[in-house]
This record gives sequence, structure tokens and C-alpha cells, in this order.
Amino acid sequence: MMDAKIFFSQELLSWFHIHKRTLPWRQNRDPYRVWVSEIMLQQTRVDTVIPYYERFMARFPTVAALAAAPEEEVLKCWEGLGYYSRARNLQAGAQEVVERYGGVIPDDAEAVAGLKGIGPYTRGAVMSIAFNRAEPAVDGNVMRVLSRYFCLEDDIAKNKTRIQLEKLAVSLIPDGHAGDFNQALMELGALVCTPKSPGCLTCPVMEHCAGRLAGKELVLPIKTKAKPPREERRLAAIVEGSGSQTGKVLVRQRPASGLLARMWELPHVLDGAAGAESKPARGRKRTVRTNRPQEHTDALPEQEVLRMERLGLALAVESRLLARPLAHWMEAEHVFSHIIWKLDIYRCEFGFVLEEEERQRLEHSYEVTARGEMLASEAPSSYTLHRLDGEYPGPEDAGSWAYTGRASGLPDEALTAAAGIATGTWTEVEAEELQEERQQQLPEGYRWISREDMDELAFPNVFLRILNSYWEQQS
Repeated sequence: MMDAKIFFSQELLSWFHIHKRTLPWRQNRDPYRVWVSEIMLQQTRVDTVIPYYERFMARFPTVAALAAAPEEEVLKCWEGLGYYSRARNLQAGAQEVVERYGGVIPDDAEAVAGLKGIGPYTRGAVMSIAFNRAEPAVDGNVMRVLSRYFCLEDDIAKNKTRIQLEKLAVSLIPDGHAGDFNQALMELGALVCTPKSPGCLTCPVMEHCAGRLAGKELVLPIKTKAKPPREERRLAAIVEGSGSQTGKVLVRQRPASGLLARMWELPHVLDGAAGAESKPARGRKRTVRTNRPQEHTDALPEQEVLRMERLGLALAVESRLLARPLAHWMEAEHVFSHIIWKLDIYRCEFGFVLEEEERQRLEHSYEVTARGEMLASEAPSSYTLHRLDGEYPGPEDAGSWAYTGRASGLPDEALTAAAGIATGTWTEVEAEELQEERQQQLPEGYRWISREDMDELAFPNVFLRILNSYWEQQS
């Protein structure tokens, strides 16, 4: 009887040569092409990757081209694939290849392993596929195949199990066929030995599959469940421009490090009172008054009004951005490995940017809001436009901004476009001029964009979906 290991290697290679898929990164064994494909394929389906890969390689055909490109272009080309640190690390690794190795990826496992963003799996894939070195390339697909075929019941979530499987994988590699064998393992896991419904009857190695013979093909591999991601409720703003910015919306760039670094997004804030809102509502409704005629008398549930107030206050305190929420636009969700953003998006009207002194006047009110104490308030609350000589009468009469709302703890005199000066001390024309001037002073990292501007800026998937929905509705 043929040894199970020899049978596995021979039959798997024969099957691969007949059934392997035609994929763009298999056109040749260029190590750069292999490297890019393996980074893209991490946590992403093959069908999803193909168009991104082709576009990326057309734009950055060589290591040198990728190394020299502006990061914004790299992120834009990666936009939609998610896990954007992969793109940054890939470019950083390309820059290391240019600096250390003259732009040529070295045929050396330790050197490749030392590049930014390359772990044991990627090192093994590049070395075996590009250079035909007998290096293991053990990912989730491979661990599943080996666990089932050899009926291994060790927890594949543990690092020591991965190390054991890497040693096993090396022992299976036929001499001179490392690249094809590793790809065959990956292919079997992707097409036949799938997670939930393995196609055992079409499997080339089913005859000696110990897991199938033991009736454990649906149980293996053993993997400890990861801690579920926590949910985080966020409030986001589509801040619409007016005047010279009509037809545009306000976006901001994320910090240079951390989650989604340097990508663009809609302004959004953590809804600190989201947990408190799970309490039973009183059923009371309050009116939000705006300068939009069709919305002037809309009655909204109290919790919705409070969310709008918290969004406006948080943006003012965190970014000095004074924007009044007008109406709920949509809901959205963005899933990270450790967190899930639950987003409520609101259309907002831009007022102006607060001075630091004005921002500080709001900070105490914002802290009260974040603790959920607004829920206990019985005082009416509204967002209204005011003229400097009295309450704003309607949309046909231009006036200046005031940010009011007793339930939010703001002072009765409110904030006006006259930089907090008491009502009635400025003329309407002076107020309009000052407001226009203050509107030009955007917070750092903010900018106005049109639909066309999105062609040059990289957005996370969730904000792409929201903005595309918004632009379509406006067209």
C-alpha cells in the first residue's frame, strides 16, 4: 500500500496540473507579481482580487514604480479591498527592496522575511512560487486540508499548531515542485476541501483522507473561536456646502497613524449615549425646526432629536465644526476584525468654524450630553436659525447662525455668527460677511469635495457606499 504522504503529494500535483485556475498572477513567476497577489489575497476572495490586481499591476508594474508612487495613489488603487495597512506595508516593503537590493527581490528567505509586511506564509509563498524553494506556505486553506487529511485535532488557532503544520507541509513537498505543490494545496482548500461543504467525492486524495474515514471531515479543523468584535455606535455627518461650495460635501482626512491612517471619511463621532438609549423611551416627540420648508414641522422621536443634538455638539467640541443636523439620511455598517461601526448618517447644514474660546464654551455641555444626562431633561430642545435682531422667520430671509438647545445645556444667548457677541449688536450684513469669512476657515484636515474629487481621494468602503448613495440621490 502506498504511503499516505507520497500518495497525497503525487495525486495532488496531478490534479493541480489538470484543474488549476487561470489567474493573472500565474502568467509567470515574477516574484513581485507573486508578492502583490499574496498580499491582496489575504482575507479576500480570489474573484474580488482579480480586477484590483490587474489595475494595480497596470499602475505599478515594477517594484520601483510602487516604491516611488505617492502613498495617496497607492491607497486609491487599493480602495475597496479593505485592510489598508496591507497596501502601506506592501509599498514600504517595495521601498526597502529598492534601498537594500537595488530593486530586485532577493532569492533569500531571510531577506524576504525581513521586508515590511511579510510574515511566514507570504515568505513561503514568494520563495516557493517565484524561486521554487522548498518553503512551506501555510494559510487557513492549507491548515484545513492537512488537518482533515491527517485527522489532526490540534487547535489551529494556536501558534504551536501552525509550526507543526509548517513542518508537515515541508515534508510533503516533492523535489523540484515546491511552487506547484504549494499552489495545489491552496487550490484544493479553495475549491474542494472548503470550510462548510467539502466536496469529498471529487477530492483527488479522498482515498487516504483520515479525517473522512473517521467521519470528522465536518468537524475538522479544530479552531478556538475568536472573541467577537465589539459594536460601536457612531453618528456621521454629510455636511452640505452652500454659496461657492454648493453641491459639495465636507470630508476629513484621518490621522497619519492608526486605524485607516490617512484615508478620507465623513466627519463622525462616537455616540457616547448609545447605551443609555436602550432604556424604554417615553414615547414623547419633539419638533426639530430648520430653515428647510418641507422639514419645518417634522416631528421626530425624542431619541432621534437627541442623537442629532449630540452629533452637532460633538463635532463642535472635537473639531470646532458648527454644523446643524437636518435629517437622518441612512444607516451603514463597517466591520473590522476587532470592532463593528454602526453608523447613523445625517444630512447637515454648515454654519462656520468656531474659535477656540467658543469651542471651550460648549465643552461642558458636550460632557453632559456624552453621559446621557440629556435623556432626563424635560425641557424642549430645538436647533433654530436666528437673526441678530430676533428669531429667524423663514428661509426667504437670510440671517446668521445660532446654535440653541436648552436640553443640551447651552446658554440662552446662544452662539452666533458674530463670534458670540450678544444678539442685536451686529447688522445683518455684518453678520453675513463674518459668517462667510468664518466658513472659509476649515479645521485642519478638512476639505470640500465634489463627486469628481472622489477620483483622487481614497475612502474606506463604508464611506464610499454612503457618498455614492448621496451623489446618486442628488443627480
